[in-house]
This record gives sequence, structure tokens and C-alpha cells, in this order.
Amino acid sequence: MRLNWKIAAVAAAALMGTATVALANKEIHERSKNHNNWAAPGSNLAMQRHSALKDINTGNAKRLQMIWSQSSGGLRGHEGQPVVIDDVGGKPMMFMVSGWPNIVQALDLSDPDHPTQVWNYTKKTDRDESAVPRACCDTVHRGLNYADGKVVVHTLDGFIIALDAKTGKEVWTVKHAFPEKGETHTGPALIAENLVIAGFGGDEFAARGRMVAYDLKTGKEVWKCHSTGSDKDVCMTPDSNKANPHFGTYGQDLGIKSYPNEEWKLGGGAPWAWFTYDPELRMVYAGTGNPGHWSPSYRCGEDTHEKCNSGKWDNKWSMTIFGRKVDTGEVVFAYQKTPFDQWDYDGVNENILVDMVVDGKKRKTLVNFDRNGFVYVLDRVDGTLLRAHKFVTVNWAERVDLKTGRPVKVKEHSPFARGVNVQACPSAMGGKDQQPASVDPKEPHIFYVPTNNWCMEDEPQERTHTQQGTVYVFANVYMYPEKPGVTGKVKKFNVLTGETIWEIPDPYPNWGGTLVTDGGLMFYGSLNGDFRAVDRKTGKVVWQRRLGSGIIGNPITYKVKGKQYVSVWAGIGGWIGLPVTADLDMNDKYGAIGATAMAKATKLDKVPQGGMLYTFRVE
Repeated sequence: MRLNWKIAAVAAAALMGTATVALANKEIHERSKNHNNWAAPGSNLAMQRHSALKDINTGNAKRLQMIWSQSSGGLRGHEGQPVVIDDVGGKPMMFMVSGWPNIVQALDLSDPDHPTQVWNYTKKTDRDESAVPRACCDTVHRGLNYADGKVVVHTLDGFIIALDAKTGKEVWTVKHAFPEKGETHTGPALIAENLVIAGFGGDEFAARGRMVAYDLKTGKEVWKCHSTGSDKDVCMTPDSNKANPHFGTYGQDLGIKSYPNEEWKLGGGAPWAWFTYDPELRMVYAGTGNPGHWSPSYRCGEDTHEKCNSGKWDNKWSMTIFGRKVDTGEVVFAYQKTPFDQWDYDGVNENILVDMVVDGKKRKTLVNFDRNGFVYVLDRVDGTLLRAHKFVTVNWAERVDLKTGRPVKVKEHSPFARGVNVQACPSAMGGKDQQPASVDPKEPHIFYVPTNNWCMEDEPQERTHTQQGTVYVFANVYMYPEKPGVTGKVKKFNVLTGETIWEIPDPYPNWGGTLVTDGGLMFYGSLNGDFRAVDRKTGKVVWQRRLGSGIIGNPITYKVKGKQYVSVWAGIGGWIGLPVTADLDMNDKYGAIGATAMAKATKLDKVPQGGMLYTFRVE
């Protein structure tokens, strides 16, 4: 009855000429239009990471001063950001959460220069510490959500919890991910309509990926869709990929048949990072990860690179951008960026939603800077591929064929045979990992993107087991800087032309996201702890401060009582920081699936740990 009512309401709104956005999660949508808030992990449901605030600008940014800081209660893994809501019971509030054990804090910003903690929360019961060693790429957390008077947070060991925003008391708790099956949850979740939509990680532990939607009020499961398996499991329908049948259609069970034997059951494809939502189309967008282990010949029913890249063994639907109906999870389109993955180019990076003119036609588009080094522009209505440009050095593929959507792979840079070492760019950490880009919707084709500039040597190995919940990689990976002394670059990039307008090279990796504002500024942080404000037009760094630890978090900005603030997490961690946070042997060049060599090359072992939120304003 609920679904039929919604369909009828959408039809009625269309007849009345009103925008269907009124039927979306109106609260988040309205809050995100008021830029005094930071209403969602990416500021808005489109994850543009843009703010119209301009009190802090190119003229006064040099006067930025730290006003307050707050410890997270943890040391590592701060890949996310707080949310700021201007009216929670009449008070402006900030909500934030640490990495493991996932400590939630609620700060009253009524005196914005001197916030006061109102409550804090840490789940105490039924915790599963086995999630810590099973978290492939450190015990990170990418942020929480606020809606309907609730703070919705997840834990590494797989709980999703709704807390009363005023008191911090539990409203409901569900067990969503199961570490014994290789599943850990670094998030974040997405709130769309009255649903909390979540995935999890675990491809390196043989987890089978899925997305699940829960009712925001009760925590009850509403729908569940897998990344591998039958069409029914994946939530494919006869209308899926209708505009692009060459992407794969209903009736073929490609999520089973594109794997040999029953490899799909360990097929990975976990949607472990960022989700976005279009309330007018009522569509959720999410990317999926790699298809399990890194020794690719096991995922093909034939014995050569050429035969395994014929299209028969694509390992659907890993490495895929899904556009799903929010009410049911049904697939509208599914575009696989890296079929038959041979490099661990997880396809989970954020799908940023903007409207732009492409080839003379106004389009609702989706932009995705993928790990594989290509930036994709899709029509987000039906998944049609409009552009695919290299944004870093890429040698594993010549190009992406826009007609078929398939990359033109280069055999010499495609790991395949066990025991054979192969060089490839970018590295498995990607031309960009999960760290989110930003865009001003007034310039929808111009993006501010943090990039990694590393290559790798990858040697597939013999598989020794098929046990879920146990490390499931089977490859020796050595990563190194593409150019000595430069391991990170932040770029201003035109996604329609493929042009880099300017770039800022860095000896340290850029593992945190960017923020763009109407003050003419772009903010970002480096892994040595430098937090920077950059002139958007010129790429000149106009201000920077060294914080107490490496930055892998994402800057936010908000306004309280007439003053604009900028906040960012510091606290080294993530895949790149794991050798430091886990105290690994820096002489083991294969440690942390190649991260140790990179940490040693960039001297990250000299960067101190410590989770702290830093907040700045102009004095």
C-alpha cells in the first residue's frame, strides 16, 4: 500500500505541475539549500561538497585562525566529516563520530567559538572486535547522518544505529554487516526518502556485496539487492539498461554466468563508500568494488588474457555504477567501468550529480572519478556514457570506447598469469581513492579533485583457500611514486574536455576530500597535516596551517551567529596510513597490500597519530 500511494502521489504531482522533489526527504533537501548547515556527508544529496558561503574569501583567508578543536576520542581513521544542523530543539548542533570504536559526540554551537558537548555515545554491547583485523584498509569512518530528529550512525562491526539527536539515546539498532563473513562497515550510509540505505566493505575477505534499505523510523528492512548472483538477487528487471542493452540486460543472470563455477558467491562487488540521490528522479546511485581476490585467472573460465576479456567473463556486477529506484532497489541502469578487473580498481568512488550542457544538450549528469584513472560522465537518467577522460597517468588502457562503454585494455600492463610480475599505472590505490572531489553547480563541468600519482608492480599468486572472513587477496603488490618526490596532486579539471586547468603537486599523498566555496576558495588537506585554502581561479595556496596529524578527512563549512567556520578532521589512517597506524614493518614492501612501500617512500611513519577536529574562522 505504501509503494502504491507513493506512485499515485508522484503521478498527481506531475499532473499538478509541481516538482516531485517535494516527495523526497524534504528535510535534508531544504536544510542543504541553507548553506549555514552542513546537512549531509557531502553537504547535499548530490554530494557536490559546495557552499555558497563567502564571508571567508580570497581577500581575507590569510587571516584564518584556529578557534577551537575537539578530540575524537580515537587515534586513527578519520576519513569523514561532521554534520551541522542549525535547529535541533532550538539549538545549532554539530554531530561527529570517530573511527573504531565509533564514538559519537553532539556539540552545542550556541556559543560557536566555545562549543559544549551535550552527549556522547559508544555502543557497549555485542561488539565484535574481529572487525578490526578484518577491516581491509584501516578502521576508518566516513561520517554520520541527521534526519527526523535522529542521528544515524554505523559501526565498523556492522551495526546501524538511530540515536535521539537531543539525548543520544538509542531509538533502534540493526545488525547490518557480519565480520565473520568478511563484512565491515566504514560507510557512510545515505538517507533518502524515509530510508537509510547502506552497503559495507569486505572484498578482500571474500564478502559478497549488497545494498540494504531500512525504514528510518523503525529500522525495519525494506529492500535488499546484491551485487552478484541472479537477476532477482541483483534486483534487475526487464527494463534495466533499456537505453543501453550492451551494458547487460535482464534474463541472462550475468551476475552468475560471468563467473566460472560458483565464484560469484565470493564475488565481492561490495558498495562500501559514498551514495548519492536524485529526489526528482527518485534514484539512488552507488558504485561497487572489486570482484573478490586479486588473482584474476581464477575468475575466468578460460586461460588467456584475450579470452577472459571477451565480455563473457566480466564478473558482473562488480566495478559497476548502479542507478536504482529508491523505493524498491530495482536497477534502472548498471554500467561496469572495469569489466574483468585485473588491478583492484574498486568502483566505489562518489557519483556526483550535476546538470550540465553536453554537446549542446542540457543533461542530468553523474560524474565519477574512478580509481582506474578515468573520469566518467553519464546521463544519470538512463546511464548513457557521454565522456571518459584520463585524469592521471594511465597505461593499463588506451581509452574507453564510448559506444560500447568498454575500456581498450593493454595486455602488457594487465596482470593475469600467476607468478608473473606486471607493471601498471595507476596503482591499486587508484588515480583517486574514496577521497571526494567537489564542484560548484554554477560551473558544473569544473571539478576540484584530489589525486594519487602512483604506479605498481602486481604479481598474481596461487589461491590457497576460499574461506569468507579470511584474507582473500593472493597477489604481491609493490607501489611506488610515478615521479619521485610527487605522490599527490590536487587538480582543477574539466570533465568535458579532459583538460587539467591547474594542479598543485605535493610530496605527500592527498587522501582527503576537497571543499569549494563562493568565497573563491577551495579547501583541502595533505597527509603531512597541512590544511590549505586555495584561490579557485589561479590554484595559488593563499593560506595553510600545519595540524597535529595527517589529514584524510573532508573539510566542511557552516555559519552560526553571523560567523562562517571551516572544520576538518586530522588523524592519519586509511589504506595509505595503515602501515603507520598498525605499526607495520616498513621494510616489507608488500605490507598492507603495497601500502607499506608507499608509506616508507613518503616518510609517513614520521607523521604523528591523533584524531582531532580543528575549526577555523577569520579573526
